[in-house]
Order: sequence, then structure tokens, then C-alpha cells
Amino acid sequence: MPNFVKPFAALRPDADHAKAVVAPPYDVVSTEEARELVNGQPNSFLHVSRPEIGLPPGTDPYGDAVHARAAENLGRLKALGLVIRDDAPGYYVYRMQMGDHRQTGVALTVSVDAYLANRFRKHELTRPDKETDRVRNMLALNAQTGPVLSAYRARDDLRTLIDKVTARPALFEVAGQHDVSHTVWRIAKPEQVNAVSTAFDTMDAIYIADGHHRSAAGARAAAELRGSDSSGTKNSDYILSVAFPHDELRILGYNRIVTDLNGLNATEFLTRLEDVLDVESTSEPVTPEKPATFGLFVDGSWYRLEVPAASLPDEDPVASLDVSLLHNGILEPLLNVGDPRTDPRVDFIGGIRGPEELERRVCDGRAAAGFSLFPTSMEQLMAVADADRLMPPKSTWFEPKLADGLLSHLLD
Repeated sequence: MPNFVKPFAALRPDADHAKAVVAPPYDVVSTEEARELVNGQPNSFLHVSRPEIGLPPGTDPYGDAVHARAAENLGRLKALGLVIRDDAPGYYVYRMQMGDHRQTGVALTVSVDAYLANRFRKHELTRPDKETDRVRNMLALNAQTGPVLSAYRARDDLRTLIDKVTARPALFEVAGQHDVSHTVWRIAKPEQVNAVSTAFDTMDAIYIADGHHRSAAGARAAAELRGSDSSGTKNSDYILSVAFPHDELRILGYNRIVTDLNGLNATEFLTRLEDVLDVESTSEPVTPEKPATFGLFVDGSWYRLEVPAASLPDEDPVASLDVSLLHNGILEPLLNVGDPRTDPRVDFIGGIRGPEELERRVCDGRAAAGFSLFPTSMEQLMAVADADRLMPPKSTWFEPKLADGLLSHLLD
């Protein structure tokens, strides 16, 4: 069996070029937002992860020309020396700081075989079209350029090792989107590399937090590149990830809006809510402070909703999630919202935008009601994954997010 994790020789910027290269993840910005972000930034990694921004408007973002342009743009960054490849495999310590919040993880590559065996554990379904786009991107670049955000159950031996590494000068520190500081150190000493490998090899699992499409695409790319070599030890047989201790990750609520009230007016909807929930009017936007509570903005007013304790489900790891309580108790029975993956009447608003974004969407007519949610916890996420179950879509919004362009994994 191949090792659970493996060190890698990263393709990365050095300290002088990190500011020019760093970019937000490709999937948190639209094509239009990416075009605005690269204005005056010709070396931004968005030219690699969102290469359609350099092609004429209307270009198919999934077409051959886009993937060819991505490879051309990455080749340009290499030729200019803006990104370099380390001369030997190692692990990397990756720290993100956003305001007072700080989390420090290990950048590594995880065995595709472990992913297929659910040791690199998932909790979400993926869309085949999005997977295919990422597979084509990886094969065109011969690289995985967007790390999977993952988590492991916190342990003291890795904390001690990370403290030693971060006491040394970093490779670079750079500010990314939302003023997040990204700092990277290299782990190259053989005894420390071996210690990291041993620590992860003894773990039951690593949990995918944010990056299910990247993970699935990495596994599919590996299958295409494996050929007759089934050893599972090639670079392409491993998926790039940054793994953080579970108690350092921060999850924000993933809020919801609905386009209509299923034929009800606001008063009728509130009356029906009062039949099943505790409803309290409030003059301030609601950010729930405990599980089984929601904020509701409708008809120009905010309300705090709470599920009575007697109505809470048993210890089912999926049914007890707040996103499930909202859907099963309100959206489906009262508003006739169907499968949240496919019903166009529901949309999702990342918690980083706050409850004010729900208010804006309702007030400008894009939505009839907005719901703010209490965040899913890492313990809940791991319980769902350990049970080999799946969460509803958009159950977690992790913040801060890993940057693109700082650490890439070449597949050769």
C-alpha cells in the first residue's frame, strides 16, 4: 500500500514574488470579479486558475481554448522566474491569520488510494461537470494548483513540531483576499519530514473540509495518468492538501435565501412558523448564537426563530445539523422547496457576507426571505464523515480560505 501522505517538491513563489502571484481560490470569485481583481495585476495566479479572463468575453469557460491558455499562463510565470520548484520533496507549514483568528496547518499530498478507501474522508456530493473541468485543468497544467482544505484531529506531537518549524524564518509572508495573512515555512530536515509522515500515517482519517471537487478531480486525473503503473506511488497518485488541526478551523454559517413564499404573504408565513417554532421579533439583524436557532428577514423586519427542544431529532448526525433543521422544518414543508441541489428557488450566501447581505437581497427584490444559520461544527462534520454519510449542500463556509498560487503540486 502507498503511504497515506507524502512530501512533495512545491511549485511556489519566493518572497520577492509572492505578492504579485497570490490569488483567491478560483471558485470563490466569478469571471467578472476575477477580471476586476487582475486589473493592473498581470502576474496574478487568477490568470492560471481563471484563464478565461484573458480571452474575449463570451468565451466558453470550459472550452479547450481556456485550458490551453491556463497552461500558457503558468508556463509564463515559470519562464519569468515568478514561481520556482523546490529541488527536493518536503512538507510545508502554512499559516493563515485573519484578524484575531490564526490557524496553522501542514501542506502535504494525500494518497488517491486513501481517498478511494474513504480514509481521506468526504461529506459532500460533487457535480460531475465541475469535476471534469478541474480534471482538464490539472491535465493541461500537469499540476494541482488549488490545495484541498482538510482537517485532522488535533494532536500534541504535530503541534510541537510545527512550533519548532515556525520559530525559523518563513519562506514568505503575503497578504491575500480579505486581508488574510498567508505565511509558509518549509520542512526539509529528514527527521522532521519522517516525523510528519509517521504522525499522519498513524491517523485513522483526514477530513476534507473545503475542496471536494478538487479531491474528486485529483482522483480522476490519477486514474487517467496511472496507465499500467498501479503502484500508487507516482506524484499524480496524490492529492494536494493543507491539513489543519480540527480545533483551529473556523466555520461560518452558510445562509439561505428563497425567491418566494410559495403563495403566502409575510403575515401568513409568520403565522405558520409560529405553529412549529418559537418566533421573536427583533430590531437588529440576527446572527444565531446557538444551534437550532435561525435569523429570518422578511417584509422589512428581522425575527429570531428557535426550534423547541421537543422537536429536535435524535442523535442522527445529518438530521441534527442546523441546515437540515431549516430545510426539513421550514423550507420544504412550509415553502415547498425541493432538493436544494437543484431547486432554483433557494440560493446560498456565504457567512463572510453577514446577515446584512440577506437584508440587501430581500430589499432589492432578489429574494422574498433570508435565513441566517448557526455554523456547523467540526465535530459535526467529522461525525457525518465517520458515519460515511453526506451533508446537505452548502453546509459549511470555511474562513479564511487557502490562497491559490502559493503551493502547487506537479504531477510528473
